[in-house]
Amino acid sequence: MASDRLQQLFSFLENNPGDSFIQFAIAKEYESSGDLDNALKYFLQLVETDKMYVGTYYHLGKLYEKIQEFEKAFSTYKTGMEIARSQGETHAFNELAAAKLELGDDEDFE
Repeated sequence: MASDRLQQLFSFLENNPGDSFIQFAIAKEYESSGDLDNALKYFLQLVETDKMYVGTYYHLGKLYEKIQEFEKAFSTYKTGMEIARSQGETHAFNELAAAKLELGDDEDFE
């Protein structure tokens, strides 16, 4: 059964179907409740519908790490870094770069 907060988020999404922040919040709510499958589903939908929403990439990468999909995490961080750089988002770029570095370097994954 969905939490009250999750139900409220879905209500917001119904009224604003293209709102990336609401989609992100739904993914995070699922993740917080331990429903990693639905969290992944909503993060991936967000990447599909708004690939420029840079905040997705760090959290999606961390989720991939939780489920031990380290290559996908690494790739997600790299993609996020490219998007952050294109948007001039230095803070996001640095967070993504640090997360990627914790996993290894390009030679470890490519």
